[in-house]
Amino acid sequence: MSLSNSPVSVRNLSVAYHRKPVLRDIDYDAPEGELIGIIGPNGAGKSTLIKAILGLIPLAGGEVNIYGKPYHEQRQLVGYVPQRESVDWDFPTDALDVVMMGRYGKLGWFRRPKAEDREIAMECLQKVGMESFARRQISQLSGGQQQRVFLARALAQDARVYFMDEPFAGVDAATEKAIIQVLNELKQQKKTVLVVHHDLQTVSEYFDSVLLLNLRKIAAGPTREVFHAENLQKTYGGRLTVLPGSSDVMVTG
Repeated sequence: MSLSNSPVSVRNLSVAYHRKPVLRDIDYDAPEGELIGIIGPNGAGKSTLIKAILGLIPLAGGEVNIYGKPYHEQRQLVGYVPQRESVDWDFPTDALDVVMMGRYGKLGWFRRPKAEDREIAMECLQKVGMESFARRQISQLSGGQQQRVFLARALAQDARVYFMDEPFAGVDAATEKAIIQVLNELKQQKKTVLVVHHDLQTVSEYFDSVLLLNLRKIAAGPTREVFHAENLQKTYGGRLTVLPGSSDVMVTG
């Protein structure tokens, strides 16, 4: 079956760790120019899905296309913000150098950055409110500041499709506000942004569409159509409580 020309298209995607299935037969086409929330309980395979799409882990089966072509042919179109916990923040480099790394996809690894690239990197730091920390060692930044720097690095890539793995996790309210502002700017530029997200209270506010995941695809589509109690119950099972008479939801142990 030929894949569609959507920003991200997966067919029959399966992943297994030590022969134990982690994702099973995922079919999904991401709508273009939207903010998309990837929603599901811990262990549902949300981060695994992103890593599988980006070729960071092997597939047990299936295909992935970015705008109709395999990821390795479209790498320059894709930006990625990993989970903050997965990064070595003790690496001896400053915030500006981290953001400059986002330019290498445009430059190639063996061409030196130009003044224009440095200007773009500084503009990206400015967009996330971190320009005054450009020469600060990343190990000296707070968690929220580190997350902003990684967001700036993704912006410097000037991608068409962005993947962000829990960018709001453990950040302060000011950083969360700055991140969502940047996401909305990307959307205005017709970029497609897929975000692993765990706070159910903000899903309807933040995302145009959602992918509900728990080892399999439970549902996908516009938030107003598929983000409802029945689908959430299928996704979270007994760990979800929908509070009577409201749209509030609560995940329990």
